[in-house]
Amino acid sequence: MAIVDTFTKLIFGEEDDYSASELQIIQAFRAADANVLLDTHRDMGQYLRALGVREMIQTVSVVQAQLLSGMDSLDDTIGHILPDSASHQVGSQAGSGLDL
Repeated sequence: MAIVDTFTKLIFGEEDDYSASELQIIQAFRAADANVLLDTHRDMGQYLRALGVREMIQTVSVVQAQLLSGMDSLDDTIGHILPDSASHQVGSQAGSGLDL
């Protein structure tokens, strides 16, 4: 739901006041879709507004996958830094803070 909420803010042209998790979603959107890689938030909103329902659903899914793959990379990195028992605890209890 956080992705949809963030996309809604972009669509309605909110320029400021993005939380850290919303900025993370926007970064994942940029990474997942080269069409918005260098766009401003306003331009990203225009791009999202132009999408059809099916395209929007697909975009949300792709951004979600991008976020999850980023979290997997973070878990892998933590696993190499911390001992096995500590990395398991961090990975299972810390979470991302995102409500996907």
